[in-house]
Amino acid sequence: MAKRGGFPGAMPGNMNQLMKQAQRMQRQMEERQKELETKIWEAAAGGGAVKVRVSGQKEVVGIEIAPEVVDPDDVEMLQDLIMAATNEALRNMEAESSEMMNDIAGGLGGFGF
Repeated sequence: MAKRGGFPGAMPGNMNQLMKQAQRMQRQMEERQKELETKIWEAAAGGGAVKVRVSGQKEVVGIEIAPEVVDPDDVEMLQDLIMAATNEALRNMEAESSEMMNDIAGGLGGFGF
């Protein structure tokens, strides 16, 4: 008579434990995702002349520009500073998000993943 369900050679208790762990991790990931969506990251360029804030939803939510860097004869420099600050803020957000999710996924190590 063939076995039904489960994995060949796997013990039913281990499968239940794996499912509980997966559910726990899913809840943690959902909580962290909500936390990240409400967080704001800031980065600056040009020694603080340009500051950009981004949200966990990858949206620019604020830009501060020091008046002394607004030069109509050098618009390209201002554009570069805004771009540099924005990219840095997004990199910071992505790095923290990845680190947070990796911390949660580290719990799978005990199950051979």
